[in-house]
Amino acid sequence: MPSGSTVFVDTNVLLCALDPRDPVKRSAAGDWIARCWREQRGRISTQVLNELYANLRRVAPSYEREAARELVQRYRAWSPWVVDDSTVDLAWRLEDRVAINYWDALMVAAAQQQACSYLLTEDLQHGRQIDGLRIINPFLCGPDALEALA
Repeated sequence: MPSGSTVFVDTNVLLCALDPRDPVKRSAAGDWIARCWREQRGRISTQVLNELYANLRRVAPSYEREAARELVQRYRAWSPWVVDDSTVDLAWRLEDRVAINYWDALMVAAAQQQACSYLLTEDLQHGRQIDGLRIINPFLCGPDALEALA
């Protein structure tokens, strides 16, 4: 990963890293997340933390409630951006200007407000740039590919 760059991680990537049903995606997501932890470059938002907890409880009911809470607490180390009025306003502008859905715009806004270089998600177009934020589909390339993009 290029020096100084931070990576905003979408909920779906965090969930894939835990999902045993798709070992290929689980491994790819796990590689990205491990690198973010190791280099202390991972970023998220309160939206992501809430979605992570809600989805773990809904999609993986065998995942113990306390384990889900501990996971959310662990990801608090990634300095979650608190979605506030300015984040919502920016998301609305992004939604209109770049034609993405509101939930994705809210994630992009939080990533931008944290000055992230990259957004890991499979929900937006791989390689697309939105105001300096590059979208990366973590299932199309690994974290080492970022050096080539720098």
